Amino acid sequence: MIEPTSPVFARSTIDRDAASRADPELAASLDADPETRVVVVHRGQALLAERVDGSAPALLLARPQQLPEPVLRCYLGRDAGARFELRVFDADAAGRIEPEAARWQGLREAAATLGDRDAGLLVEAVALANWHERHGRCPRCGAETTVVQAGWARRCIADDGLHFPRTDPAVIVLVTDDDDRVLLGSNALWAQNRYSLLAGFVEPGEALEAAVVREIAEEAGVLVDRVEYVASQPWPFPASLMLGFTARIAEGTVPSSAVPDGEEILELRWFSRDEIVAAQAEIGLPGGISIARWLLERWYGAPLDTEGAGLAWSTS
Repeated sequence: MIEPTSPVFARSTIDRDAASRADPELAASLDADPETRVVVVHRGQALLAERVDGSAPALLLARPQQLPEPVLRCYLGRDAGARFELRVFDADAAGRIEPEAARWQGLREAAATLGDRDAGLLVEAVALANWHERHGRCPRCGAETTVVQAGWARRCIADDGLHFPRTDPAVIVLVTDDDDRVLLGSNALWAQNRYSLLAGFVEPGEALEAAVVREIAEEAGVLVDRVEYVASQPWPFPASLMLGFTARIAEGTVPSSAVPDGEEILELRWFSRDEIVAAQAEIGLPGGISIARWLLERWYGAPLDTEGAGLAWSTS
């Protein structure tokens, strides 16, 4: 088996520098600092740097003085050479910053080509932007909230309560049988012949391991055990944290007894390593930025080459 590395969105090199968020002068300091760089976002899409003479894809990290007034700004953190900020712009401002649509890309598209630092910055920025977009009002009383703590909280103007970004935990599971075949499912919301690992949200009051057993039983009708945590990565579509596990079907369980629930999962298939390679011309596997793909290649022992097949796609 290949030596596993971290999933794509778990490789961030940024120090989030949480202690600075309470500094009342932080915004002014960032504006005045020549080393401040801004991740520019509009409607979930980030502005990429212009490619010159074959340069690698990268975020456009703008200087604050180059930008119009944003609708939201959040401090992202720092590295050895700079401090980073997210700024979200409305349509008019985004058009003035860069009218060329091709330079604006969503996280799924952009992250597949970005380096670790830029991918980490972008996933943090998009996660924060998504939360602010959905939490403009207090969940207790419905009053408006204002941005505080450098974008890492919102304060209710009526009851003065603080609200912080929330993340929805979801388990994603690489299930194998005693022959080390992997179980893949086709979701009802996906195009035909697209397959991925089984996954689901953790319910209130539920342990992660219990969520693994429940989700596989609900979606595939089989009992699993030997549940082991492997790795995690953020998945802000809109606000998930994918928690990767492996599990084995329970002793005495016949692999062929796995049956899709018919609502969320329409088809299930067991694949050996040879079978998954042979099937790549006819099935779509999860895209390279997903933890599903990372777990699958970790099981396979090498990258799964979809070059030329055109069937790789993006799911958690």
